[in-house]
Amino acid sequence: MTNAALPAAPFGRALCAMVTPFTASGALDLDGAQRLAARLVADGCDGLVLSGTTGESPTTSDPEKAELVRAVRAAVGDRAALVAGVGTADTRHTVELALAAEKAGADGVLVVSPYYSRPPQDALESHFREVADASGLPVLLYDIPGRTGTRIEPQTLIRLAEHPRIVGVKDCSYDLLGTQKVLSRTELAYYAGCDEQILALYAVGATGYISTVANVVPRQLRSVVDAFDAGDTARAAHLQRRALELVELMTASGLPGTVTAKGLLGELGLPAGPVRAPLRPAGRETVDALLAAYRACVSG
Repeated sequence: MTNAALPAAPFGRALCAMVTPFTASGALDLDGAQRLAARLVADGCDGLVLSGTTGESPTTSDPEKAELVRAVRAAVGDRAALVAGVGTADTRHTVELALAAEKAGADGVLVVSPYYSRPPQDALESHFREVADASGLPVLLYDIPGRTGTRIEPQTLIRLAEHPRIVGVKDCSYDLLGTQKVLSRTELAYYAGCDEQILALYAVGATGYISTVANVVPRQLRSVVDAFDAGDTARAAHLQRRALELVELMTASGLPGTVTAKGLLGELGLPAGPVRAPLRPAGRETVDALLAAYRACVSG
């Protein structure tokens, strides 16, 4: 029986943190982005995150970010929600990107904690409120202290949940206790941002996931939450475990997920292209291992 009490899903349940395809010369490949986005939506993604970490936001320009939203919107129409990554280390710049994303046709924005400067919690809260006040788009907060150096503490999230346009969290905190505290005290939509935690967070009330690995196996990851919603928890657990080797190689092997995703997408003949410096492409041995894990995942 399908679960009748699913949490609100402002951007869908199965989201892909989409890579940004480039041409061989390193230019933005809008045609490739449209083809990849259309494939992801056809294979089960009901939302796409553009210009996130996996989308190489640190090395794409502001005009490229807006162009990407417009191109993908033209490709997928209203079949998927589009969330634009707009987070930077500068509040003013983040506001500018949020306004540009709104104008380009995004459905929401993903705002990461300002990195490097490591603002204290009161300054962090003020940053998020200023961004949320600036446009009419709903906001997903991105809690990934391993990259930013700053945790969005549970009490800060609970306060921010009072803002009418702050609707959810992409959770890479690795703090299951803290996550459950926020879930129990707010209506925030939680999205697992670490692929190995999709089922674990979904089982305690998360809305869904934002996945790097979904670039290559969107249908397989969607099947995890579909099985859980249907009440088949044993199958959901089996499907989560079946993807484990691929998840580990793509996200926990010492290489950024952008590098592994693009390496595997290229091997599969799908739009990806090179990564931009300072990132470097995956080597032949890595790509071969990724391909073997991919085949095991899709054939199991």
